[in-house]
Amino acid sequence: MNKFIIVLFVLIFSAPAFSSLKLDLPVEKYKLKNGLTVLLHQDKSAPVVSFHQWYNVGSRNEKIGRTGLAHFFEHLMFKGTKKYSGKDFERLVKLNGGSNNAFTSHDYTGYYVNLPSGQIEKILDIESDRMQNLIFDPVAIQSEREVVKEERRYRVENSVQGYMREAMYASVYKVHPYNWPIIGSMADLNAASIDDLRAFYKVHYAPNNSVLVLAGDFSIPKVKKLIHKYYASIPAQKLPQHKIPQEPEQLARRVTRLKKDVQNPSFYISYKTSAAGEADSFVLDIISSILGGGETSRLYQRLVYKGQIATQTFSYSSTPKDPGQFATFVSVKNKRYLKKSQSIVYQELEKLKTKKVTDKELERVKNQIMKSYVDSLQTVSRKANILALNEILFGDYKEFLRDLEKYSRVTKDDILRVAKKYFKKERSSLIEVTKK
Repeated sequence: MNKFIIVLFVLIFSAPAFSSLKLDLPVEKYKLKNGLTVLLHQDKSAPVVSFHQWYNVGSRNEKIGRTGLAHFFEHLMFKGTKKYSGKDFERLVKLNGGSNNAFTSHDYTGYYVNLPSGQIEKILDIESDRMQNLIFDPVAIQSEREVVKEERRYRVENSVQGYMREAMYASVYKVHPYNWPIIGSMADLNAASIDDLRAFYKVHYAPNNSVLVLAGDFSIPKVKKLIHKYYASIPAQKLPQHKIPQEPEQLARRVTRLKKDVQNPSFYISYKTSAAGEADSFVLDIISSILGGGETSRLYQRLVYKGQIATQTFSYSSTPKDPGQFATFVSVKNKRYLKKSQSIVYQELEKLKTKKVTDKELERVKNQIMKSYVDSLQTVSRKANILALNEILFGDYKEFLRDLEKYSRVTKDDILRVAKKYFKKERSSLIEVTKK
């Protein structure tokens, strides 16, 4: 356990009533003339580095008729350039015992590589090259298109959870881009042309639309020279001004009933809530733990442990760049328990609006959240991830340094206020799936 984590544990579990919590993570931040944002965190506890290259583009930057392009690039970026083929990239990672992957969200696309520190220059060369010289081979693109379509079948069309989540987003959002799935529709995946892909790449895969994070064992002066060597000559691009429509206020409960080949009927109840970084988002995280965070949560106790009418339940708060959502999922033992289970969820949501949680309950949940937060920062890869995430979402990686203090400040009155603000039944969306 490195020094940063040890200090963090001491702060969390010795500070009276969670007061005066402060985090510190030494980071050097600067920008190249072409707009590339660079974050460097030195950690010599092990001879490894974690490289993250994130782009400020996700499904919210797409348009109707061409959804799924951001996620499509998560695949295409591994097809290679003239200088480095996709196989060259994979070979470098595997031969050095490293790992790599990518992910796409509504708001961003991220790529990362974990490797021994001796491979820094090589990875900088590869990543800077594929930022500007990606090959658009028609055969490879068509092959990857089929891979993405198969992924959609697996993750959405043949997955009860994926199928329900897609319906939930379509219910909660009617005009906002969060309405459509990150992976795109099957029709749009088929319609995407090479010209569409080239245009998307040129605009969004630019240094002034990217954050580069390097965490681990390296010399900062040496790395800065290497970053300049490989990235400084890449030209900036004129970024489009996306006009994101504001979601209108929901005035009536929305109900979507689906039929699927399922063993257990299940449902989501969801509400549009707050965006990342807003004060309410920290309260909503705590509420999600109280309501449906594990076996000690209120819903688990009522529905699974005591009531024995459900097999699974959980709640979560999703807070992306724009207003996100609070959702509760329940899988019931059989169809006759659907209405009762839904009624219990609404009852518990109402209870949060009218009766204060106990001191013991609030303290327990805060401890759980804070411990989980600390646990997530025990590797250089996770630290690089949280630096990139906060820089992309807020333009300031330092935002995460204030998170624990914000959780610690949440009061019982805050929970009442936030529950009253968002958990209005007429603003809920019910997504229900039963057997065909």
